[in-house]
Amino acid sequence: MKKRNGALRMLRCGWLCVLSLVLMTSLAQAAAIKIGAILAETGPAAFLGGPEVRSLRMLVEELNAKGGINGKTIELIVKDSAGSPEKAVSFAKQLIEEEKVFAIIGPSTSGESLSIKKIAEDGKTILISCSAAELIVNPVAPHVFKTAPSDSYAAQQIFMTMQKKGIKKIAVLAGNDGFGKAGKEQLAKNAQAFGITIVAEEVYDKSATNLTAIVAKLKANAEIEAVVNWSIVPAQSILAQNIRQAAWDVPLYQSHGFANIKYAETAGVAAEGIIFPASRLLVAEALPAGPQRDFLLKYKNSYESKFNEKVSTFGGHTYDAMTILAKAIEVGGEDREKVRAAIENIKGLIGTAGTFNFSPTDHGGLGLDAFAMLTVKNGQFVLLEQ
Repeated sequence: MKKRNGALRMLRCGWLCVLSLVLMTSLAQAAAIKIGAILAETGPAAFLGGPEVRSLRMLVEELNAKGGINGKTIELIVKDSAGSPEKAVSFAKQLIEEEKVFAIIGPSTSGESLSIKKIAEDGKTILISCSAAELIVNPVAPHVFKTAPSDSYAAQQIFMTMQKKGIKKIAVLAGNDGFGKAGKEQLAKNAQAFGITIVAEEVYDKSATNLTAIVAKLKANAEIEAVVNWSIVPAQSILAQNIRQAAWDVPLYQSHGFANIKYAETAGVAAEGIIFPASRLLVAEALPAGPQRDFLLKYKNSYESKFNEKVSTFGGHTYDAMTILAKAIEVGGEDREKVRAAIENIKGLIGTAGTFNFSPTDHGGLGLDAFAMLTVKNGQFVLLEQ
């Protein structure tokens, strides 16, 4: 009888432990703040999405280790779009309608971001894009923000550098995706103000593996004094190689889409001398002492020690997005409209891309000074001497 009673007590205790565990898990899940992310972890845009996913997970781990946001942990749900606008649309609907996420970070590319802008706005779900196209935040949609500096600022920085070098006639190349299209438009829009004429334009397939025909055509145009390429795909490395193979001694400028050392490594010696606008994150050690340098080095050192790879500006975009979102949730709690308004009121927030100053009419938050002009020297990114 005693054995039987003892067994019953053990059984009751076991069930109580199980029930307690289930209850604790349920409470933890209920307390979690669900954040969705749509990022190109694989596919042609993995140069962007890979660092973005790793940076985002790293920061979420750090925040949760400190108790989360307002005492609530963050539940991160990452969807790999592989850079596909169609997949981004499907995932956005899934995250909003089924997962009921509080906010979405991403996507990685401009084409994807533009394809889900209306979906996020219709669902009154905060979207913090990691893409650069101006159209993402202009016209302003109340719930849509971005952390990558705008294309127009990149174009202006390129033209300011050309102006100093006396370059007046250029060729423009772009990939046939959202980023390429948006950048090409900004180059055309801003050129005249800097006394620059675009004498040739070419658009190539984003999956191109050989651009020798385009290079040969452009090389035959004696008017061209420099080339600007605007893309985020591996073809930008191929273009550099094809120009070198053609023995064409022409200055090559890339967009801020070049700001991943892997692109330079892929291009090899052909990358030497390429000029491009990028965040100061890539040259953090060379910056003067101050809060921005400290912030950049903290992120850079954390990322590189954790993942054993060099940091890129792209990973910084998700890091900034989560930083901004966390600050706004601290103010607005889990009321989306209060959090949305809190983002619009953020001023002087140091991020990897620069200092963010949002407003009801500016959902990009960055200015022309978010970009520095860099070049490739001995296989490394360094500040361009001007």
